[in-house]
Amino acid sequence: MEPVRVDKWMWAVRLFKTRGLAAKACETGRVKTGDRILKPASELRGGELIELPFPEGPGTRVVRVLGLIEKRVGPPEARAACEELTPEEVIEQRKIWNESRSHRLEGDQGRPTKRNRRQLEERRGFFE
Repeated sequence: MEPVRVDKWMWAVRLFKTRGLAAKACETGRVKTGDRILKPASELRGGELIELPFPEGPGTRVVRVLGLIEKRVGPPEARAACEELTPEEVIEQRKIWNESRSHRLEGDQGRPTKRNRRQLEERRGFFE
């Protein structure tokens, strides 16, 4: 198998929406394999474990490289090219974080009313 650039692979297997975001994650020094920090042009080989940040929010995900692809592919092929090894506690923290971000109530559209704002603030813990 031919080695593939890290940023291209992360974009191709749909870990990031754009290749630019994948490259930016590498440039910040948060994408690692073992003790080695990966740059966008670093080459990947099959079987490597990669630690990378989630595109939004807290936490670090762990992924094993199963297949090397350069072109963006559909979700089934992307899932076959990597194996998700993220610990359960990180996934639970992400769920809690996502729930705390969703501030819209059912039936809400547009600007919240005074009543809706009070309910939001109550849910967020401002008024107890």
